[in-house]
Amino acid sequence: MIKPVLQDDAFLAAVRDASSDRNFFLWWVGQSGFLVKWRGKQLLFDPYLSDSLTRKYADSEKPHDRLTEIVVRPELLEGVQLATSSHNHTDHLDAETLHQLLAANPELTLVLPTANVDFANDRLKSNPPTFLPVDAGETVESHGFSITGILAAHDEIQLDQNRRSHFIGFVAKFGPWTIYHSGDTRWHDRLVPDLLPHAVDLALVPINGYKPERRVAGNLNGTEAACLAKAIGARIAIPHHFEMFAFNTETPEEFEQTAKRLDQPVKVLQAGETWCSDQLPEINQA
Repeated sequence: MIKPVLQDDAFLAAVRDASSDRNFFLWWVGQSGFLVKWRGKQLLFDPYLSDSLTRKYADSEKPHDRLTEIVVRPELLEGVQLATSSHNHTDHLDAETLHQLLAANPELTLVLPTANVDFANDRLKSNPPTFLPVDAGETVESHGFSITGILAAHDEIQLDQNRRSHFIGFVAKFGPWTIYHSGDTRWHDRLVPDLLPHAVDLALVPINGYKPERRVAGNLNGTEAACLAKAIGARIAIPHHFEMFAFNTETPEEFEQTAKRLDQPVKVLQAGETWCSDQLPEINQA
């Protein structure tokens, strides 16, 4: 099993000690989970920090064998004001993770699609955090972060009876920075036009692709993820949704090779690795 670069106490120490008046810090915590720290505030994108899916599918025809150890136990992760859930799949809306995270952060707010509030209430009914619903194209604000919903397709765009999307990504703005977190998505006609106005600094994009034999909804593959980052003018892109489950992963080589061909800056993180915005490439003024 892959061991995170920083794990548990070492990871917590890195988060605690990360401090800057100018820059933000980011850690990949596995699958599509990322922790962002900006001037003491912490935003946790789509955390999956348990073995709930491995247990659930242990005796099934679709075992979720874990490839990477858990980066940090969520009950130890203090100081998180805001978390997201881009859709209802358990690796993006995990009751076990969120309940333990809430125990350590009683004021936690969860940003999620408006269309998914009833589902989330049912899944988290024993102890839900404060919900902050948002639909594609809408913007909400909390704890110094401005978050806009971006329409996603996993595999397809799915709307409820009020035409609100069950799958979204997030554009998070804070200080001078803009991060796009894709959630789970494939390419669709509105993706680039919806993202271009936001002048994305950092794009967090999935690379596991889509293969019918996996019998699960798919995502961008490595080529598409790099092309999306280039198309929206992202200053840098970091991949996610790989090295978690053996049946649904890819290596980052295709992503890196395509990015190199496109002259698109990228950074492949290891689980638990620290990244800082001072590593962003300069904006090309040409």
